[in-house]
Amino acid sequence: MLFICFSETCNSQSFVFRQHPKYEVRAVWLTTIGGLDWPHSYAQTETSIIKQKKELIDILDKLKKANINTILFQTRIRGTVIYPSSIEPWDGCCSGFPGKSPGYDPLEFAIAECHKRGMELHAWIVTIPVGKWNGIGCRTLRNKYPNLVIKNGGEGFIDPSNILAAQYISDICKEISDNYDIDGIHLDYIRYPEKWKLEIPLSKARKNITNIVKEIYNKVKSTKPWVKLSCAPIGKYDDLTRYSSRGWSAYKKGCQDAQSWIKQGLMDQLYPMMYFRGNQFYPFAIDWKENCNNRTIIPGLGIYFLDTSEGNWNIDEIKRQMYVTRSHGMGYAFFRNKFFYDNTKGLYSFTKDEFNLYPALTPPMEWAKAPVPQSPQNLSVKVTDKNEIITWDKSDNNYGGIMYNVYVSKKYPVDINDSRNILATRIKDNYIAIETDSKCDLFYAVTSIDRYGNESLPTQQKQSDKSAITDKFIKNDGKKLLLPDKGKTLDSEYVIVKSLAGNIISIHPYKGKYADISNLENGCYILLSLNKKDIAHRLGYFMIKR
Repeated sequence: MLFICFSETCNSQSFVFRQHPKYEVRAVWLTTIGGLDWPHSYAQTETSIIKQKKELIDILDKLKKANINTILFQTRIRGTVIYPSSIEPWDGCCSGFPGKSPGYDPLEFAIAECHKRGMELHAWIVTIPVGKWNGIGCRTLRNKYPNLVIKNGGEGFIDPSNILAAQYISDICKEISDNYDIDGIHLDYIRYPEKWKLEIPLSKARKNITNIVKEIYNKVKSTKPWVKLSCAPIGKYDDLTRYSSRGWSAYKKGCQDAQSWIKQGLMDQLYPMMYFRGNQFYPFAIDWKENCNNRTIIPGLGIYFLDTSEGNWNIDEIKRQMYVTRSHGMGYAFFRNKFFYDNTKGLYSFTKDEFNLYPALTPPMEWAKAPVPQSPQNLSVKVTDKNEIITWDKSDNNYGGIMYNVYVSKKYPVDINDSRNILATRIKDNYIAIETDSKCDLFYAVTSIDRYGNESLPTQQKQSDKSAITDKFIKNDGKKLLLPDKGKTLDSEYVIVKSLAGNIISIHPYKGKYADISNLENGCYILLSLNKKDIAHRLGYFMIKR
């Protein structure tokens, strides 16, 4: 349940749209290597699994409060992964033992928890490095494909020149996208290692990296075209007319032709690693935007420099970068989560209480040319003494499934373009229960949204459509429903469960204290009794929210 009551904080709509955009990627890189961001404890028993899961839940809850909407979740680490793979071994970050399962699927769990909160999860794939030469990831890969890995300074790296490189890395990405309900594949270190001495022309090296990107794009998009493909290139694409990249550019040093990938449509988003200040940040950020081909640019901000042991930047450096990227229609991504979560120099407080006052949707993939989904039907609002329950009919699934956005306002009709009115995003249920202040007179609107981010026209609540429910909610634990006491006058033999639309869902014997509701989906229901004369009486309402 959500608690809401509105106050007018801005007088100018244009000010709101400019300062609090409806569409913006607000991301964090959540690192799993060595448990840097998560997990901080190992999962080896049922109790420790619960503890590890709880830690991730706490992180996501805190990010949600700051209206973060995208999690870049490190999934492939160094030739190792954090899900049961048929290609690569388990990393040891979750279990404490490389090659061993933690007893659950961390990727599946993280996806479910992000989606509960309306967040996107992008599987962060470290592509070229495969870790220590004798580490489990590198060793396993060398045993399979001896010529695919090159040693450099005690570390192993996939050789981008090898024809197997594109096939191998793309197979991992396809395994993840086929088996998991991810929102994106995010490629990290998709470049030549900076310490390598290239023995081939730069143009050939760029072509090798581009071939890997193409193979990943083709395999992922062939089955799930709505999955966003992105990468984190070096933060400066190339030297600019007035500003030098100082020898550290994506195009020349990393052999990443990322702007060409955008122009060819091989990337839906770019997260350039812009861990710089001043003229090494702003001109290069604008250069990415000017060459984005209407795709989404999300500069990566080096918030780790706020830490006294890393760089001791002043918080104003990051604030200024956030305001500038927003003013140019770009989002932002924090590297990395720990420094945001720990509120280093007040960054979390600033983001939550000033910068991200209202939620934002991730920008739609308009270039995909997918049809706009149909608007929800039969919007209904039921009022209790403390709650308002909004329900609607589910839309037909298409393109990976339909979700819903819910908007609320004290004004009618609800303006869905005003970010202040966003109540909930990307919910899969066809209902939402809201704990409201009795002083609020609220109106609701609901839209359908597909996996591409395309949003339907809103279905507005009718001004007169608020029917009162005087019954109290009947208690349940998601498995058993506590049946009301029959007393001496009720001669009913059965109870009937109906949807709020009046459709019969199930019938149960009216015996004992409980009715089995474990097979019912999450939602709000009406409970009625049925006597021997086939006369039904409403006993009350109950809500299942597991």
